[in-house]
Formats: sequence, structure tokens, C-alpha cells
Amino acid sequence: MLTTVPSAKCIGIKAVQVNVEVNISSGIGLHLVGLADAAVRESLLRTVTALQSAGFRIPGKKIVINLAPADMHKNGSGYDLPIALGIIAASGQKALPETGRYIIMGELGLDASVRDIPGALPIVELARDTGCAGCILPYGSALEAVEYSGCRIFGVRNLDDAIRVLSGNGDCMDLSVSGIGMTHRDAAPERSDIMDFADIFGQSGAKRGLEIAAAGGHNVLLIGPPGSGKSSLAKAMSAILPPMSTEEAIETSKIYSVAGKGSLRHGLMRQRPFRAPHYSSSMPAIIGGGSDNILPGEISLAHNGILFADEFCEAPKKITEALRGPLEDRKVTISRLKSKVEYPASFMLVAATNPCPCGYYGDGDRCRCTPGKRAAYLSRLSGPIMDRIDIHLWLNPVRAEDLTGREKEEPSSAVAARVLKARRIQEARFAGEGIHTNAEMNGKLAGYYCRTGRECMKFLERLIDGEGLSARAYDRMLRVARTIADLDGAEEISLKHLSEASRYRILDKKDLMI
Repeated sequence: MLTTVPSAKCIGIKAVQVNVEVNISSGIGLHLVGLADAAVRESLLRTVTALQSAGFRIPGKKIVINLAPADMHKNGSGYDLPIALGIIAASGQKALPETGRYIIMGELGLDASVRDIPGALPIVELARDTGCAGCILPYGSALEAVEYSGCRIFGVRNLDDAIRVLSGNGDCMDLSVSGIGMTHRDAAPERSDIMDFADIFGQSGAKRGLEIAAAGGHNVLLIGPPGSGKSSLAKAMSAILPPMSTEEAIETSKIYSVAGKGSLRHGLMRQRPFRAPHYSSSMPAIIGGGSDNILPGEISLAHNGILFADEFCEAPKKITEALRGPLEDRKVTISRLKSKVEYPASFMLVAATNPCPCGYYGDGDRCRCTPGKRAAYLSRLSGPIMDRIDIHLWLNPVRAEDLTGREKEEPSSAVAARVLKARRIQEARFAGEGIHTNAEMNGKLAGYYCRTGRECMKFLERLIDGEGLSARAYDRMLRVARTIADLDGAEEISLKHLSEASRYRILDKKDLMI
């Protein structure tokens, strides 16, 4: 008897259907075909033991299990549950009339329990888009999709739960997680590790620059001696970013789901991610990679959030240069001999570095580096990378009067309100364009929304001739000026906005003394 159980495979942040076909006929042996990797092949022993633990028998006949389409590589342990259910249905030990209506995934334990699997969100999207009645997933994985609508989602803890859903004989509402939403008892806790701008003394100029960056989604480079507050300011940016929209939350959550980091049991991610990989991280860790199963890297995990690159000048050159494409294209394509996967990577790069090898240039007379050493240190950041960083901020050592807290610092909540107002202006501006911030504008949109008057054009001509700005640096400066105008609530970019934006291109200046 032939039985087909729908399942799925994730390619990037999208899922494609895989049919688990089980046929039982005369003969002997248990065979698995369909280009399966080691984890899938090992599932046979797990599945057989789990079936016996649940009180089922293995037919003494020839059992052929095919994972179709056969030319697509299958990996992971999520095919355990559909294989087990296919054997039960094909052998006639249980009547499972609902088998073909649900996409089923799950890893089986030897005691017939069902363990979580990665990629639940793309699988649920596939079920909804293909018109399936719903999904049967491990309980923890199913909770990732509690905010989805359009299909039923059942969370099962063991093999018996899945059989109860597919038998169609009883009420399974206790297994349904559809519509639970954020009222679930395991709702995400608020993060307590986010710093407040009010707790960071001084650095008012840097705080203004970071406010502009947060308002427009711009990349930032923080340059300053140790103890000037670079890391603290970068971490505090999380508190001034607006919450993600539903569209952004779905896309970011899908990345974490595919990476196996989404089983948080509280639905979609609402807080923007903050990723801070060490500068010695490998290329696949930053960009993403793998052999058969290509996973997202840190730049994709930071999608719609912040990628904090501390000690940026100490990172290997191949790592910093690999960021060129994602910073420009807002996506990353990872190619292998037999596969190619694309992940979104629209993140804000917040990089921090010391100004020189010893770190103390600009801190009185503590620096002992020669001008040549200082120039060579910052020259580790190539021109193409610096062109893609919109805002350069030079942080001086914090003054003693600032540390004593004589003046009350502005809290993050006040800054966040201004950032949110500017973001709403941009959301209305780019409605239907597929982008959310000024930093994401392409050349055509920038030419339309960043138009300037005659006086501003003369200022820009003098600036480009005097400082030798590249075309990309000029374009980035216009986008920053557009964001400053949004913060002011201005319809047009004025000379004041351009003048402030030009001050954030300090590393482009020809007469910069290092």
C-alpha cells in the first residue's frame, strides 16, 4: 500500500514541499531513497525504535521510503515524524484519513516524543500558500507561528498527538496553537541589558549622530580612545530604534527560525536584533555558509537591526571587505557547487575602532604612535568600505565635569520619540516601494526625494571639489541630509541640513590630520 505524507525543506527563508512516500509490498528490508544526508538516513533506526515504544509493529515486509523530489538534497531530522506516520498508515495499523491535508515535520525521540525542528515559520507559510489545511509541528516550533493566520497549526508533543489529529475522530482543539498570539504564558520578556542614553555622560555630538543614524537606518563608524563610550553608545542604540512592523517582524523571525534560533515560544520577534560578533569570527559565521545546509550568518541575523563590529580595524581584511556587497545590496547570496541561497541582510552597521594602534590619539599627549602608524592603522579600512559608512563620529575623552553628572542627560525615550516620528515620515514616503528607511533608497529614489535648491547645489559643488568626495559618498551624504530634514519635519533639504550632513564625513577630508 502506498501512502504519501507532505513535508517540507527550507531553502533560504522559503520552504518547498517534500513528499514522503511510503510503500509496503512483498519482500523484506527497509530502504530509504531520495538523496538524503546522514541525519535523514539515521532516522530509520530512530523511527523504528519510536514506533515500537508507542506500541506499533514494523511490518515484516519490504518498506520503501522515497523523499520526493529525488534530485533535491534532504537534510536534518525533521522527516522522522512523517516517515513514522507514513509507515503506520501504509501498514494499516491506524486509519489516518487526514494524512494528505497537513504538512508534517518533527524529530522523534526513542520514546516517541517529538522534538523541535528549525524552519517552522517558512513551513507554515508554505502550507498557507499551497492551500493545505494546516501544519503539524513539534509544540515548541509551532509556537513560533502563533501569530500566523490562514491555516491551522497543531503543536504535538508525541507521536500519539499527531495520530489523534490525522485520525479525524476527535476534538483536537487542545493541540491547536492557532490564534494564541502574544497572550501566551511564555510571552517574550523585556530585555534588561539595553543601556539608556541618560546613563552615558557627555558625547552629545556622538548622540546626535546616532540619533540621525537610527532615524534613517544609516551605517555609523565610531572612532575614539578606550573609555570614550563607543561600545556603550552602540548598545544604547537599541533603545532608540522603533519597534519592527509586522512585515519586518515576519522576515526577521523567518531568518531566526531557519537558523534554529526561533524556538522562543512567544511568536514573532518584535525587538530589533542586536548582533555583536567578535572581530576574529570566521567568514561563514559573518556572511553565512555551510556545505549542504547553508545557514544565515551574523549579517542576516542582524536583518532590520544592528550589527555591532567592535575593534573594526583589527578584523581581518577579507571580513571587512566581504561586507561591501551586503552593505550596498541589502542581501547576501551564498553560492556552492550544487546550490545557491539568498538571505536578506538589511542591517545598520555600527562599527567602532581606536584611532591608532595604541588607542590614545586625541587623549592629550598619551599617544606615542607616529603619524605614519596612525595613518596606516585607519587605512586598513578601504575607500569602498568607508564610502558605504554614512556617518563618521570622532569621540573625544569624556570630560571630568561630564562624569560627575552635573548636567542631566537626555533619556533614550525622548530620543526614541523623535526617531519614531522621522521613521513614520519615511514609511509614508516609501509606501509601496519595498523599503522602510532613507538609507535603503536606490539611486532613482534618492534623485527624486533628495532634490536640492540652487544654493545647496553650489555648496555641494564646492564641497565635492574641495574634499574630493566620491559619487557614492556624495549620494550617502544626501541621504543623511534627507534624514536630518525628516527629524526637523522639513519638506525640503536646506543648506542647514546639508552642512550638518557634511560634518559626518570626517574621514573623507583631504586635510584630516592623523
